[in-house]
Amino acid sequence: MENLIVVLAVLAILAAAIVYIRKEKKKGIRCIGCPSAGQCRKYKKGHLGGGCGGC
Repeated sequence: MENLIVVLAVLAILAAAIVYIRKEKKKGIRCIGCPSAGQCRKYKKGHLGGGCGGC
């Protein structure tokens, strides 16, 4: 029974992470882990640059 609870908890965390990443990608944010990803004009949607080198 404990194994089932652990597996369900891991699956819930994984599902939440996937939903968060998809939501941020739909907004056009490329550097999801970057603290200034929403304000960084260099890496907004439509720019062909890659990676996060800071803003």
